[in-house]
Amino acid sequence: MNHTVQTFFSPVNSGQPPNYEMLKEEHEVAVLGAPHNPATPTSTVIHIRSETSVPDHVVWSLFNTLFMNPCCLGFIVFAYSVKSMDRKMVGDLTGAQAYASTVKCLNIWALIFGILMTILLIVIPVLIFQAY
Repeated sequence: MNHTVQTFFSPVNSGQPPNYEMLKEEHEVAVLGAPHNPATPTSTVIHIRSETSVPDHVVWSLFNTLFMNPCCLGFIVFAYSVKSMDRKMVGDLTGAQAYASTVKCLNIWALIFGILMTILLIVIPVLIFQAY
């Protein structure tokens, strides 16, 4: 198919909009209208199961294990997060979600205990030093 489009511009200062030549297909659509199909359109619906993302909180657990490990709670949390990751890899999303909720709760408690212990380790020596 050889399409030749010629564009004719009117002078810039004339105030007239530019004139464009219509393509052959555009002319056919304009003259004949949109294609008519006697059959009614059908639709197909595809249900795609979304992959439910289950967070395993491994990085948070590793942080609590390495930096804030009160009463070895960080190590226990890390073990549970590895179990959650294993359940997710096997395809057991319900088990992974159960472990993940436990990991989240234990991570919060480990973080709170770690922050409190850090504050106490700073405040108690300062108070003892001021007493002398």
